[in-house]
Amino acid sequence: MDPSTRYAKSAEVNIAYQVVGEGPIDLVLVWGWTSHLEAAWDDPDIAELLSRLASFSRLLLFDKRGTGMSDRVPEASLPTLEQRMDDVRAVMDAARSERAALLGISEGGPMSMMFAATYPDRTTALVLCGAWVTWVKQPDYPWALTVEQHEKAMQMMQAHDPSKPFNLEHFAPSKANDEEFGKRFARYGRLSASPGAALALYRMNIQIDVRPILPSIHIPTLVLQRSGDRITYAQAGRYIGEHIPGAKYVELPGNDHVVWVGDREAIVGEIEEFLTGIRHAPETDRVLATIVFTDIVDSTARATALGDKAWKDLLARHDAAIRRQIVRFRGREVKTQGDSFVITFDGPARAVRCAQAIIDDVQRLGLAVRIGMHAGEITILDKDIGGIAVHIAARVGAMAGANETLVSSTVKDLVAGSGITFEDRGVHELKGLPETWRIYAVARA
Repeated sequence: MDPSTRYAKSAEVNIAYQVVGEGPIDLVLVWGWTSHLEAAWDDPDIAELLSRLASFSRLLLFDKRGTGMSDRVPEASLPTLEQRMDDVRAVMDAARSERAALLGISEGGPMSMMFAATYPDRTTALVLCGAWVTWVKQPDYPWALTVEQHEKAMQMMQAHDPSKPFNLEHFAPSKANDEEFGKRFARYGRLSASPGAALALYRMNIQIDVRPILPSIHIPTLVLQRSGDRITYAQAGRYIGEHIPGAKYVELPGNDHVVWVGDREAIVGEIEEFLTGIRHAPETDRVLATIVFTDIVDSTARATALGDKAWKDLLARHDAAIRRQIVRFRGREVKTQGDSFVITFDGPARAVRCAQAIIDDVQRLGLAVRIGMHAGEITILDKDIGGIAVHIAARVGAMAGANETLVSSTVKDLVAGSGITFEDRGVHELKGLPETWRIYAVARA
């Protein structure tokens, strides 16, 4: 999906929004804390979540004022819940949505609850996921943090290096050791809000307490909560479920607070069933494939020596040579990254033979390539692939030498009986990946 970003006018503030999908119900997604409309679609995990929601709804997305692509606001005039409700109304009006269900995630929960209680005529249903009603510990709300603990957290935020993910061990513990995810998470955070804006919003959140309005919510409500959530404890979800009249409370396994991490299909399935009465299994987008990474050895030095024009011409011949072999061995070009190719095959033996043919062709051009591959389950995205198998193949390729093809033991085992021979290169740890992996080099004929 490639939705266009538009702007709705809320008083004097421009609120960025998008409309995705053509489902029978309107669904307004209210993100927690900060967001960035267009950067969200660059992240395969967030994009998959949004695409799934849009599969059964007309999904309205927006960046709250002060965040993402919406207008910034001075810290002295931080938005109130009332102003944020007006922003939702402005987006709904601009999108010609008379009534909509609201999906409030984390800090988006209080605002969604306030809207549902205030404008029941414009709200068909309320869904809360990992939401809370107050951030500060109270006698009847003892699981929240104290003001002193929040002050300490804000000091940590101020001292934090923005090039690294903030507090990933609490926001997404299942991804705490995933280096690639950490980079994406940090980038999304930087684009969503500046450090000062994020801190100011944190201070604003401490002042929120919507406990008194819970009995005033009289629309169908679903409360979703992961049992091991380390940001919004399960007790917070249970509290909401107990205090909104007639609310349905569902507690799901998992300890990630970030909704697009972990078993997101379990969450989306509950939402779809609650809003539509039907729960569809998502279309299968996971297949077994052999993933191949190719990369020119010492490309920077070679480009410098040749000059821009000569290097560009040589690179074009390199690309053409690889594409000839991809077609010959029935592979699928996923993408190019500079002087690298990402390719998939539905047969590992053809992948190995294609790799050897690529090496031979590229050598005739006076270039050397390194190639790595692994076979495993991948996620088919719109113009890319995802999954841990992709990361394994990339790490294996990074270990290869000039004109060498390295494969994981999985590939070696799958091509048994094909006549392809290998040389054992021992057991290795692959950066950012669990366990150890035995690596093999394809023997040259």
